[in-house]
Amino acid sequence: MSSGSKRILIAAALVYAVALTASCTSSSSKPAPAPPAAASAGRTEMKAVVSVKELMRYTIDPISDNIFDAVTYDATKKGVVETVPKTDEDWEKVQIGAVSLAEAIDLLKLPRPFAPPGDVNNSTGPNPPELSPAQIQAKLDADPVLWDAKIQALRNVALEVMEIVKKRDAKELFEASEDLDKACENCHLEYWYPGDRKAVEEDERQRARIEKSEIRTPRREK
Repeated sequence: MSSGSKRILIAAALVYAVALTASCTSSSSKPAPAPPAAASAGRTEMKAVVSVKELMRYTIDPISDNIFDAVTYDATKKGVVETVPKTDEDWEKVQIGAVSLAEAIDLLKLPRPFAPPGDVNNSTGPNPPELSPAQIQAKLDADPVLWDAKIQALRNVALEVMEIVKKRDAKELFEASEDLDKACENCHLEYWYPGDRKAVEEDERQRARIEKSEIRTPRREK
């Protein structure tokens, strides 16, 4: 190969190298594409449809009855009538109540009015027995952690019932229904009718006293 041809090849190689370097530099200087936007954390865009009072009346209270009414003991002239879940359908009804309650109770965390427009609860007149929606809202605003704790207490009982259904234990279900009743009452005494707290606590003390008096120590046989 002649020296002239060699010079042409070298020159061509240099031109190619310069062009390749410029291309790489240009590509590396471009900003990297932005990553896809992450899903927003925290609360969703859900919006409440009804007030707390309506949600309780038309959803939470009715589905709670699936648990409350599952195990009952009624004293009659013929003795104590016991009602317990027996069939698959009976236990499925309890499960429906537990699952629905576990999901629905968290809806109380969505911002919503405490009562429909114009409804001020039984909060007027001297010594009103109930708090007004504005008073309830003020309590929530002052301590939102307590509000969430009351909700979680109810949810915990619903989750407990879901596990009891798997075991089909009527005795545990009865005890869980009592836990649910206490969780509901504790929330109501805080946000709905706190003026009844002393009367309720006194009633509980009387019940405990009666139950204790009914316990009899077996007598030793002679």
